[in-house]
Amino acid sequence: MHLSKFTDYSLRVMIYLAAKPDDLSTIDEISDKHGISKEHLRKIVHNLAQNSLIESRRGRGGGIRLAHRAEDIKIGTIVRLAEDGFHIAECFRPDGGNCRISGCCQLNDMFHEALSAFLSVLDKYTLADILTGQPVLFQRLGLFDFTHQTGQ
Repeated sequence: MHLSKFTDYSLRVMIYLAAKPDDLSTIDEISDKHGISKEHLRKIVHNLAQNSLIESRRGRGGGIRLAHRAEDIKIGTIVRLAEDGFHIAECFRPDGGNCRISGCCQLNDMFHEALSAFLSVLDKYTLADILTGQPVLFQRLGLFDFTHQTGQ
């Protein structure tokens, strides 16, 4: 299975925002910390805001932050909102793709079961789980030691 860069970057944005729950962050700031293009981040932030995972404030002194507590945001939710259909194989495409045995092959059912198990595992974890006990993560993000914000 392969997750898109859009999903990867969405997770990175959410992790960064979770590490700074009381502060507003900017696209420029996140771009600098992760080395991701600002244009790409704008699309990601727009998607996350449209899906009510983050809130944004416009204007001077504006920025973005989580719309919910990190403890309440499941990793599976972020992945589902960022991925475009989980087209693991041709038969996963809405039109069945170019597979001549689509609809009469059990592989599709097996892939659906595997995808369901994958997402089920991600649903067990929250953004807060990623941050707990990870001072090096905060340091690499240039946030130094914000462990007091994660219950450490």
